[in-house]
Amino acid sequence: MRRVFLLALLALALPIAAWADIIETNNYGSISVSSAGIYTTAGHSAQLTSWAGLSTGTTMGKVSFSTGAMTGGSLSGPSATFAGGGSFDVVGVGAWTHSLPGSPHGPVALFTGSFVGPVTLTLTSPPGKLNLTWTLTGDLVGTLYTGRTVTGTTTQTIFGTAAQWTGGTGHLSVGNSTFAVPEPGTLGLLGTGLVGIAGMFRRKLIGA
Repeated sequence: MRRVFLLALLALALPIAAWADIIETNNYGSISVSSAGIYTTAGHSAQLTSWAGLSTGTTMGKVSFSTGAMTGGSLSGPSATFAGGGSFDVVGVGAWTHSLPGSPHGPVALFTGSFVGPVTLTLTSPPGKLNLTWTLTGDLVGTLYTGRTVTGTTTQTIFGTAAQWTGGTGHLSVGNSTFAVPEPGTLGLLGTGLVGIAGMFRRKLIGA
């Protein structure tokens, strides 16, 4: 009976583990903002600070992104919308990448994708303040370093003085992205097969 229980538990756990989301965080970096779009500036991309629960306490790589052109609202607040497209790229750098499945070496394109649908920029600080805070949110689609296509969402907090914002610049404070990894068909079949094996063992024990 114990063997039956363990097999059934494993069969249920495999698909659940396969659906585990990948969480990515970043901070710092500079952006350019205008009616043409929002993008991280060259050489000042956000620093990758964690990936799928892995954190080294130091910079682990970089995060860079760009949106399409503004489609509505106003850059002076309270909100603006931008077209999708553009790009959203996460690159891992350093020895920590060796712990990833497949043990890739060198810079690793952890996620390469773009925005899907509208990207929203919302003023979250009170209007008229000298220092402004904005929140950028959008949906993502792209490819993981494993070659798997995934979807996701990102939220990026942007800050700067009113003068900087008027001049078309801002700074990234912190970002959080979630990538939903679909269940591989092979793991789903394996889970189903293990359930069947568990059933066979149970019938055998009952008939004994």
